[in-house]
Amino acid sequence: PIIDTLLAYKEKNNLNDWLYYQLIRKTAEQIAPKAENYLRYTLYKWFLLSKSGYDATLGIGKDELLFYVRSNENIYDIPFYTKDGKQYVCLNYHDYGKIDFDKDTIKETALHFAEAQKPFSYKVTRLPDFKQSDYAEKDLQFSFRGKVYHFKVMMNPQVQAIFANYPIVDFESYFNIPMSKETYSSFIPLLKKNIQGMSQKKGVDYLMRFTRYAFLYENDQDNFGKERRLSPEQTLLYQYSDCDDRVALFFYLVKEIYNLPMIALLYPTHITMAVSFDKPVGKPIVYNGNKYSICDPTPQTEDLRIGQIANNLRKTPFKVVYEYNPGKK
Repeated sequence: PIIDTLLAYKEKNNLNDWLYYQLIRKTAEQIAPKAENYLRYTLYKWFLLSKSGYDATLGIGKDELLFYVRSNENIYDIPFYTKDGKQYVCLNYHDYGKIDFDKDTIKETALHFAEAQKPFSYKVTRLPDFKQSDYAEKDLQFSFRGKVYHFKVMMNPQVQAIFANYPIVDFESYFNIPMSKETYSSFIPLLKKNIQGMSQKKGVDYLMRFTRYAFLYENDQDNFGKERRLSPEQTLLYQYSDCDDRVALFFYLVKEIYNLPMIALLYPTHITMAVSFDKPVGKPIVYNGNKYSICDPTPQTEDLRIGQIANNLRKTPFKVVYEYNPGKK
């Protein structure tokens, strides 16, 4: 009955796999509290996920019980192993801090359920419908062409909890994480109203400068002690953010409001976005037949305009790590 109820809730609320795993974590915590017996809690999570049809495994180390799930996606900052050409990524590595996999051999258990066949996806395509009472107003402001713009955005701290242990995923999955309904409806219509009457380029410039100047900059190492990529809603929620976070937010805003073709440019120490306009600005970047103008949403020592890149990056090679083209099938 527990599995049936969990799966019915998943179906009714259209939960993607990552959110369903958060539900399983909360369920396991109610049955077998983590603080009382961590191994028992981990066994419950593995049992519930496996019985829900996911190909999950357990690995036993010297002092660890590691919990893995098969995923076909590129996940970058957590341990994994491959077996029969399949990748299994670790769901509870963060509970142990650092594990020396050279010294501690992890042995997979032979426990397996016949129904545990599905791979797990880290793609987050929608957020839960939170209660309105869970939200609180956050004040944001920035100045554009001599005018100060104020925003009161509805934010929910539960979003931080949902993504607390979310790994680094590929750029396509990362850039397409949506906002929750309440945050979206308190923010996007106001942005649209503010840029009403502006030309497309001026409107994109407004979004670029909002993303650049409405938040304080701090790199992930100083902010979190490790590399993290914040979703657009998390960037609104946190006080500090870096170039990854701002690029994701800027991409989201341009996509929602103008739906223009864009490419993400990855430099050795920086990431930025370029947008395709009817007529490019500055020296364009040509990619797959489209001309793109750089729009850097991260603060630099210079006040960069559309079409400009920081002096120290002008001769630095970059890679296009994501292309968004709404006209492409």
